[in-house]
Order: sequence, then structure tokens, then C-alpha cells
Amino acid sequence: MAFFEMTDQSGAVRPCYAEVQRWVDEVGIEGLNARLKEAETIFRRIGITFAVYGEGGDPERLIPFDLLPRVFSAAEWRTLDRGIRQRARALNAFLYDVYHRGEIIRAGIVPGELVYRNSAFLPEMIGFDPPGRVYSHIVGIDIIRTGEGGFQVLEDNCRTPSGVSYMLENREIMQRMFPELFGASRVAPVDSYPNDLLATLKEVAPASAGSDPTVVVLTPGSFNSAYYEHSFLADLMGVELVEPMDLYVDDDTVWMKTTHGPKRVDVIYRRIDDDFIDPLAFRPDSMLGVAGLFGAYRAGGVTLCSAPGAGIADDKAIYLFVPEMIRFYLSEAPILENVPTWRCALPDECAYVLDHLDELVAKEVHGSGGYGMLIGPKATRAEVDAYAQRIRANPADFIAQPTLNLSTVPVLGHHEIVGRHVDFRPYCLVGKQMRLTPGGLTRVALTEGSLVVNSSQGGGVKDTWVLDE
Repeated sequence: MAFFEMTDQSGAVRPCYAEVQRWVDEVGIEGLNARLKEAETIFRRIGITFAVYGEGGDPERLIPFDLLPRVFSAAEWRTLDRGIRQRARALNAFLYDVYHRGEIIRAGIVPGELVYRNSAFLPEMIGFDPPGRVYSHIVGIDIIRTGEGGFQVLEDNCRTPSGVSYMLENREIMQRMFPELFGASRVAPVDSYPNDLLATLKEVAPASAGSDPTVVVLTPGSFNSAYYEHSFLADLMGVELVEPMDLYVDDDTVWMKTTHGPKRVDVIYRRIDDDFIDPLAFRPDSMLGVAGLFGAYRAGGVTLCSAPGAGIADDKAIYLFVPEMIRFYLSEAPILENVPTWRCALPDECAYVLDHLDELVAKEVHGSGGYGMLIGPKATRAEVDAYAQRIRANPADFIAQPTLNLSTVPVLGHHEIVGRHVDFRPYCLVGKQMRLTPGGLTRVALTEGSLVVNSSQGGGVKDTWVLDE
């Protein structure tokens, strides 16, 4: 049976959820459902949507929102805080290493072929030192829970982890609708995130920048599934949201076109994939890039956040070695452990996976968003057989993990409080200093029994509380 985070083994409400339980008792299920409709109206009016293309119909969808917050105690957060920061430090150390001497590969800890033959590895970055030696400036660590004290990392996101806009908007709506609930609880604020992000971006400006670096958010445009978040973060930081056509490069300097003439750009928080950022350096057919941008970056004329090539650190095959990275680079024991994982690239492990595929969760090494995966216990025999054929054809493209009994949290049902599976994505900012907002994005599988929390596949979101001491 899954660990229900609201109660202990005896069924008593855990202290961190006491105020939430009191609120539920006071307002009642019917009253909470009425308030949920009000919240959905606010979401719709503000325009908090995500886009899913290729399925027909209106691609713009309202993300499902649940009123009942997920709560972490101060002690739980201390453990998470230390573990997340540790992991972000190790991942950035790994990125510096593999683009320089490759000591972890020379030591026989990480197989060289997993790095140098990986499509996320950019040879163009070899020997280049980004400002502060920071490659991944926003690290999103996906964390799951299997028991009262059992936190584990499911995967790392070192490129452009999305979803932080939902963290901020969830809190804004909850505070607007239920100020009395926050008045009775000691909930750590999350509204410092935009200022923290801006400070982080300015900290990694190139040496050629002035005392007040110009920061922009680079979006591929309004058809991108995360466009709302791009515009939202630019607005909160008070910086320009730009598309590729708004920028140009001259003499290894990036300029933004404005009504007052060209303005130099020092830092670009880019939400465009590596392959498309510069048609002169990467894909020549890219309509989303800025010609000469990568050259300007290499010359020290601008900082790109996160660095091109940072994606090698969040590849699912590399994920297996993060605990060893922590030991190797930091000389520390991992605070947050990985989920047990089998590499199908290894014949013995592949044989085990194929023999037990109907019991496991199998994933594409380069997959994301919940796509390209198989949840064995939920799949039909035909689906398992078809996936097995894919693994046999290209074993190195897959990993597998046990079907974990993810913790559940309280979700508002029509007639009662129900438990649904969740994961958690905090956002760690890395510049000259490291900043971690006390909270993050809780994604919830709203379908009973489902383990898939992604919004594109029916998942929802909820506010995440971290209680102060």
C-alpha cells in the first residue's frame, strides 16, 4: 500500500497537515469543490495554459489544479535542500570535467561511450569555460517518495526545466483565495524566485558586460508548449521576451532591436534547444536560431543559460552515475539516492529487463514528458511484446526501473478526499551562489492508480508548502 503523506501508520493526521485537515473539516467537501471552480475560472482568465500539438482540437489546455496543498515539514525540507544542492554541484562539476580533462572517465567510473557518443554531447564546447564554470544554471530535480523518510531522485533536468510558472501561480491563487489558511500556517514564501533567477542570470554575465547586465528571455515563439511560462518569467523579472528575429550578432556581440535603436544583450535565458540556437554552428535549416550566436558565446560576448551541451548531464543513461559523481567530485556520500535502474546496454541487465518487462517501468534514454515509456503492470501483453522488440533492436536506447509504490497525497474528489500519486520538482539556481526556493512543483496523477503525472498526459498540479520552523 502506498504511503499516504497526510497520515501516519496509525491513520492519525501528521502534524504538518494538521492545519489543512482543520480547513477541510471547516469548509467541507462541497464548499471546497465550489472554491475549486472559482480557482479554475481564475486560471482561465489569466490564461495559465499549456499546449499539446498533434492531437487535434484546441491545443491550448487548462492545466488541472487541485486545491489541497502538499506539505513538507521543516525537517523534511532540510534533507531535501541539502540533497538538491549537493546534486546540482555534482552535475555542474561533471559537465566541466567532461568538456575538459574527463577525469571521471579516465577513472573508469563513467563509460566514455555514454558521453562522447551521446547526441547531447557537443564537441564544440570542449575546452570552453563558461562564466563561473556554471553549465546548468537552473537544475530541476524530479523527486519521488516511497515512505515517510524515503526520498529518491527519479531524474535530473539540466537544460530548461519547465513548470516553475505553475509553482508561482498555484501559490498566488491559493493566497488570494484562502488568506486565512496562510495566516494560520507557517508556510515559507516562494515569490522570491523571479528575483533570485534574475540575480543568478546577472551573476554569470560575461566579463565584458557592464555593472548592470542586460538579460533577455529567448523564446521560439507563441506556438511553443511552454510559451506562457516564457512570457510569465520575463514579465516577473522585468526583462524583455525576445524571439530570434529580435536579435542579431555583430562583431561577437549580441544586439536587440528596439524602437530606440540597438541595445546590447549580455545574458540570454534561452528556451530553444541546442540544435536550433545558431544555424551557422548547428542545424543550418533552423528558423529559430540567431546566426553567429554560438560564436559570440564562445568569444565571451554573451552568456547562454543554460550552456549548450548541458543536456549530457540529464541523459537517463548518465543518471545512473550521479551518486558516483557526488563521491568523486565532492568526496561526500549522496544525500538523495537514485531509483534502482537497469541499463539495457549491458547484456545481463537487458536480459533481466526483457524477462521482467511486465513488472518494470521502461524508458527511452533520451525521452521526456512521460512519452516513450512503458509501465509494465499497466500494459497489455501486446504492448509489452512490442516494447520488447524495440529494446532488442536498440538496447542502449533504454533503461528500466522497478514499478515504485509512489507516495500519495490528498486530492479533492467530488464526495471525499482521495489519494493520488505525485512527484516533485524543485528548482535550484546556480550562479556565483546557489539559491533554492523552499517549494517547487508538485505534479499529481489525477487518474486513480495512475503513475503518470505529466500534464500532457492527464496530470495536474498543486501548491507545495514547506513549513518554517
